[in-house]
Amino acid sequence: MQRRLNGRDILYFGGLGLVLVTIILTMYMIDRQWQKMSGMEQLMREQAGDLREIGAQVRNLDKRIQQGVSLSQGSGSASSNRLPAAFQRAYAVTQQADYSPGDWMVQAFSVNLKSLTPFISQDAYSSQVQSYILETLLIRNPDTLEWQGLLASDWSVSEDGLTFVFKLREGLQFSDGAPLTAEDVVFTFEFIMTEAIQAPRERAYYAKIESVEALDPFTVKFQFAEPYFNALSLAGGMAIMPKHFYQPYLEGPNAFNQSKGLLLGSGPYRLEDPKGWAPDKGGVELRRNPRYWGPVQPAFDRLIWRVIENDSARLTTFRNGEIDTYSSRPREYQQLTSDEDLSKKAEHWEYMSPVAGYSYIGWNQRRNDKPTRFAKKEVRQAMTYLIDRQRIADEIYLGYAEVAVSPFNASSKQHDPALQARGYDQAKGIELLTKAGYADRDGDGVLEDSAGEPFEFELVYFQGNEDTGRMVLFLKDMLARAGILLQPKPTEWSVMLDLMKKLDFDAITLGWSSGLETDLYQMFHSSQIEGGGNNFINYSNPELDRLIEAARATVDEAKRMPLWQAAEAHLYHDQPYTFLRRSKSLVFIDRRLHNVVNTRVGLNVGQVPLENYVPAVEQRYSQ
Repeated sequence: MQRRLNGRDILYFGGLGLVLVTIILTMYMIDRQWQKMSGMEQLMREQAGDLREIGAQVRNLDKRIQQGVSLSQGSGSASSNRLPAAFQRAYAVTQQADYSPGDWMVQAFSVNLKSLTPFISQDAYSSQVQSYILETLLIRNPDTLEWQGLLASDWSVSEDGLTFVFKLREGLQFSDGAPLTAEDVVFTFEFIMTEAIQAPRERAYYAKIESVEALDPFTVKFQFAEPYFNALSLAGGMAIMPKHFYQPYLEGPNAFNQSKGLLLGSGPYRLEDPKGWAPDKGGVELRRNPRYWGPVQPAFDRLIWRVIENDSARLTTFRNGEIDTYSSRPREYQQLTSDEDLSKKAEHWEYMSPVAGYSYIGWNQRRNDKPTRFAKKEVRQAMTYLIDRQRIADEIYLGYAEVAVSPFNASSKQHDPALQARGYDQAKGIELLTKAGYADRDGDGVLEDSAGEPFEFELVYFQGNEDTGRMVLFLKDMLARAGILLQPKPTEWSVMLDLMKKLDFDAITLGWSSGLETDLYQMFHSSQIEGGGNNFINYSNPELDRLIEAARATVDEAKRMPLWQAAEAHLYHDQPYTFLRRSKSLVFIDRRLHNVVNTRVGLNVGQVPLENYVPAVEQRYSQ
């Protein structure tokens, strides 16, 4: 016989539940207090270090005065106090009448980042975050594209182009107060070249460097083993890592390789906890670095990225003023530019950057140690003929895109103008597939190979992009007319990264960012198939390898460009990718962000050193 609960039982269990809730709340509050105390303890340690550094500087100054050394010599001279060229644009902004520091810049990522740790992270989103924290010796002027010193005040190049000497600025320091010296530059190179560290892509590039040597605390020498066309960019563009922070991970590299958020540098912003970021944080928040060495401090107190994977939700969030930027899809863009309410709150920008990247379908040529159907170049060529790329550009992207011919921008000197994009030609595509051994052997409308297996494959794509999803359905219908079964495989970003790392997919559609001059080595050289390189489609062409190596070793531009064009011809013929399109950027920026301008490399929003700000009367957030 079951016993019913009486009033006393209800009171008992109710009291017990109340006690449990109280215990949980107490544990939560203790945890919050512990986090606050840890943060205060860290801040006190940093402040103590700052005081010691100030004390050392005062003692050194006193010693110099006693020795009768003029303060006009050395680091206090007028010449060294002149504003570095790299900061002149940012400084000019601070002189505008309505300039005011403060507020936050809030943006959104369409994917949940997997890692922020240098080298472990593999996407453009994490690189964007890192650019505010890690700094390089040199940066490019966004208008002239000329190199300017950032961490380095000066540099020289030997006549043979193999030796580069950089002079560091004095007074550089990381966000935890530790000084940045030539030893940190040396350490960064050695860390990258350590085989146990998961940085195969970076090692492939920096293998050109024979050694990096600290000549004194402020002078560092890069010695190249052989000529390299992009040597200054390679050495000057190395993001400098603090030795004292990352060196312990050389003793336990697995801890580094499996980490999610080990990120500390000398830049204008920092993570509040440089070891504690994790993907479950729901985004990224950076705070202004109070110890930033730069002569011009950034305006924003915080930079925040929220994760909003759905395109429509991202637009709603932008309309509500919760984020400051919105990258529009073409179909939306046409509607939004005529939206009067949106026009009052936001500016719109439409441009094709000279460094605009390209999208593609990568055909995996080997899976599970066996050649795939895409190992035959006739099949890859056929796939390109069977995909109406111009129609995709016109109907999916509404003309805000152009068909891509190769990895090289059509306006680049690397591109051979004689190479024109293959047009849609179903008859030619079927002819090539017939040559490769495919035919409809049972009359069901589907092509089969010589073993009777149907031509069927999965296409992996990022599930959060609506336009990509529409394009894949478009492709499915288009290829079905030729007797090919495409199975769409919408996939989370983190899973896509894992599939690429394991080389475990049939075909994948993605995009690469580009540069002023694109180095093909990382994506197409056969050495980059194994060990986590970016040739995840298992493509190998010995002659292309030779041309890539020759082009990289040719410093003379007039001699280098024909080599790149010859390499482009191989990619055009082999079609390891079907190069889909280059798209215009269609961006809306909240009008509260001032000094938004278009440069030769795109909008300056978020460009480092920061050039944007919010006037005091329009600020929404406080520190």
